[in-house]
Amino acid sequence: MEGLQHSSPVFQALAAGMFTWLLTAFGASAVLLKKDISQRLMDGLLGIAAGIMLAASFFSLLLPAIEMIDSVAPVVFGFLAGGVFLRFLDIMIPHVHPFTGKEEGLRTSYKKITLFALAVTIHNIPEGMAVGVAFGRDFSSGISLAFGIGLQNIPEGVAIAVPLVAIGYTRLRSFIYGSLSAVVEPVFALAGAFAVMYFHAILPYALSFAAGAMVFVVVEDLIPEAESNGNEDLATIMALLGFAVMMTLDVALG
Repeated sequence: MEGLQHSSPVFQALAAGMFTWLLTAFGASAVLLKKDISQRLMDGLLGIAAGIMLAASFFSLLLPAIEMIDSVAPVVFGFLAGGVFLRFLDIMIPHVHPFTGKEEGLRTSYKKITLFALAVTIHNIPEGMAVGVAFGRDFSSGISLAFGIGLQNIPEGVAIAVPLVAIGYTRLRSFIYGSLSAVVEPVFALAGAFAVMYFHAILPYALSFAAGAMVFVVVEDLIPEAESNGNEDLATIMALLGFAVMMTLDVALG
């Protein structure tokens, strides 16, 4: 850890992006051990992921952005721009949401698995971006956010791989697709770190932009799916638990 702390923020962001990717693969490996996972467990895992992402958006991204400047207006602008950016991707890129099965984007003849992969890519862009931007700010912020996103990537990996088995893919193929679902995270972590290192003035905007994009994913995908199968109370309690875990991580490591 000490060696990583004294390395370049760009290298730190890349290493953290690889870490979060590996934890996604770890979650996806659940399908190699067990074919069927109960809907109640899935909803609880999605609730935890939602809580972690919400807490990370505030404590690791929005709050530092607000503390950096005298006005809240740039933070509000960046936050809304992040949400608008994700909505633009939703409109333009054909995809099938991994949790709800909802089809969005331009009409296409792509196979369903391709549309699924595109949706997961959209979903993971803000997570990678957030990690990179956080390391561009300082090491402790990046570490706490990487741990938080890594933790939520475990249930996310499960939640992506399991439905693939249900629609007929083999366990191994489902594991591979689930593992690859977060491959964009190291790429966008690298991009985020580069952006704020060489254009430091955009840091408050970049932090709040990443937060807005993450909140968009939580509100559009994770929460609706976690509460759509009759397990609303469990999902809500687990979301609170996830929020508390991330808040504790941010205080302990930040």
